[in-house]
Amino acid sequence: MEETNWNYFDSDLTELILSHLPIPSIIRSSLVCKSWQSIITSSSFNTRVLTRKRPWFFLYGKNNVFLKNNQVFAFDPESDEWIKLPVSASLLSKDLFTGSNGFCFTITHENFSFKPVLSDSWSQTSPLRFSRCNPLLGVYDVPDKRSKLPRFIVAGGASFIGNLVDLGDRLAVEIYNPNQDFWELCPPLPANFWPGNSSQWLCSALFKRKFYVFGIYSFFVSSFDLEKRFWTSVQTLRPPGTLFSYLISLHDRLILAGLCNNIGSSPSFVLWKIDEETLEFSEMEIMPQELLTCLFDSSDNDDRFASLKCVGFGNLIYVFNEEHHKHYPACVFEMSNYSGKCRWRRLPSLPLPVNKFHKIVSFCSNVYLDVFRNN
Repeated sequence: MEETNWNYFDSDLTELILSHLPIPSIIRSSLVCKSWQSIITSSSFNTRVLTRKRPWFFLYGKNNVFLKNNQVFAFDPESDEWIKLPVSASLLSKDLFTGSNGFCFTITHENFSFKPVLSDSWSQTSPLRFSRCNPLLGVYDVPDKRSKLPRFIVAGGASFIGNLVDLGDRLAVEIYNPNQDFWELCPPLPANFWPGNSSQWLCSALFKRKFYVFGIYSFFVSSFDLEKRFWTSVQTLRPPGTLFSYLISLHDRLILAGLCNNIGSSPSFVLWKIDEETLEFSEMEIMPQELLTCLFDSSDNDDRFASLKCVGFGNLIYVFNEEHHKHYPACVFEMSNYSGKCRWRRLPSLPLPVNKFHKIVSFCSNVYLDVFRNN
């Protein structure tokens, strides 16, 4: 066959073709020639890819003994494979690591840094107004053409004075404006969230310009209007029999995902669709029992279900067992944006076992391709 002459394609057609490739292939393609690199690093291509690609699932294992043994794994749903990412020296120096909507973050007391998920270039903001530990974090865009970066909202997390917990400011909420490098102090979390105010006990979801905070075990829920800057009254959102649950935003719907204790039968993992106006719930999907079983070992102790974790973004919800310290079996729920059909499937095994003494941090995130500007 004659070799294809890519020079005959205009840049728009080349951009469309390249956007259909999996992310790893796109990254390799950027090294082919200057023309492709220019296309791939353009803002229009980045926007096209973000609207087309499904979000990645990240597992970051921090070794509590030897930092050099830290590991980062990323699951690409397009190629259906795990990728072991290199752990840079800059990441080894970070105490706390999390991610959301295309960005990674580190928060150590008043220090806050961020970067695109595949970049090694960190940006540090001005200090937070309050010291934090394991706060909730959200990323949202604003209709401001002057800013290429979104806003970051940080809520809760025990604050510190010296090495002592400051009980008075555990509910503080701040929003970062990258244009001015300024942290805006907002109305605090409602008092109902005071006993367990960190991401160990709470989860959050951004949906229709609102930042939802939900108690994983308390089932309290409230939302913060990102434009008018106020919290709604606290309500309880708990379908009958639910042991614990996570609130997740998937495109056009708000979803509650949790473990339900069924009388006379084994527990099940259920998804409920939530009406954001009334907070009424309706059952949407149940994880196949064989998938739920594969997330655990042979133990019949129901306490094993307490180690289930759930993260979601875009059209995917990942469920995994954080107590497995080698392969971390996981499954994913995918909802079609067009047909409305849903399916569950098991993820392939990690490419190699996770080292011992790890604290696992997980998140689901879009992958921004403008990282090439920083590398």
